[in-house]
Amino acid sequence: MSIPELKYDEKGLIPAIIQDEKNNEVLMMAYMNRTSLEKTVESGRTHFWSRSRQKYWMKGETSGNVQLVKEILYDCDEDTLLVKVEQVGAGACHTGNRTCFYRRIADNR
Repeated sequence: MSIPELKYDEKGLIPAIIQDEKNNEVLMMAYMNRTSLEKTVESGRTHFWSRSRQKYWMKGETSGNVQLVKEILYDCDEDTLLVKVEQVGAGACHTGNRTCFYRRIADNR
């Protein structure tokens, strides 16, 4: 698979929204650069660029909670990725939660 020309930010990064392929739950958001996207495509597992640690990391490399890539989409502006995965293990969040989006600011139902 060839990777299309995408619009990375001034640091060479592109946001990647990670979504459960079965129920469409948003699990997390992280950043990729061209190399981590290539690693993701080649390995079938999500790889990211850590802005705080300034290094590459594979989801689950220490926790075992890996993400098996099922599909990678990009938006109409070519500046955001949507990665559909099978989440293997307890959860996507480093806190142990299934998703990183477990806190609410307001409930306007």
